[in-house]
Amino acid sequence: MAKKHPDDIRIFVRDKYAEVANRDSKGCGCTPFPSCCGEPTVSLDDLGALGGYSLEELSIAPEGANMGLGCGNPQAIASLQPGETVVDLGSGGGFDCFLAARKVGETGRVIGVDMTPEMVAKARENARKGDYANVEFRLGEIEHLPVEDGSADVIISNCVINLSPEKLDVFRDAYRILKPGGRLAITDVVATAPLPPEMKNDLDLLSSCVSGAATVNEIEEMLLEAGFGDIAVEILEGSRELIREWVPGKNVEEYIVSATIEARKPSKE
Repeated sequence: MAKKHPDDIRIFVRDKYAEVANRDSKGCGCTPFPSCCGEPTVSLDDLGALGGYSLEELSIAPEGANMGLGCGNPQAIASLQPGETVVDLGSGGGFDCFLAARKVGETGRVIGVDMTPEMVAKARENARKGDYANVEFRLGEIEHLPVEDGSADVIISNCVINLSPEKLDVFRDAYRILKPGGRLAITDVVATAPLPPEMKNDLDLLSSCVSGAATVNEIEEMLLEAGFGDIAVEILEGSRELIREWVPGKNVEEYIVSATIEARKPSKE
């Protein structure tokens, strides 16, 4: 397959996730597409538990917010505090935003950003149903966040940055919107072995959070280039059980695994 322009990749991914939102689908892991998943073999709650969410976390968000599209639990590493401003990159149905809202409280603020209009509409409806006054959802690309400079205490994301064809731009813009001393706390997939060409060039697998995974070294280098310090990437070997559910029979868990990715914007530049 010829190399795709970044905008072509974004359009493909946006269209796929619009389909998910429009049919009110539930995914199996990061991949929500029947062509890859078939009928889910485990429930959404079981997938969430495999991703590291507690039963309490899985039960408190509005119905429809948990779409089974993650690969971990950024809440577990974010250490959110009352009064903080949190930005969620690729917020989908709003699940992680609603969990974050409870931790930052009424004095805090949560902003979800997603490039798919259908997902933003779905998340806003979920916020209305759950009466989340401290959460808002904005339409935008994670490479060009609709958020002002130096306004966020914490950036979270759950299995979304791998979908971007311009990951360095994502980290640079994340750096821009963070306050000095602000932190990045995300979960995403990383590549642990070279993907076969037929997987690497498969756009369906890219939109299923498989073929766009970067290596740990690549992520660390991009974070450093963007200006971050205190970088820590931890591979979660136990996540291969979850990833196996994404594309049954393709053995994608032999090539990618979930990881926690943490970094901090220096207090003084």
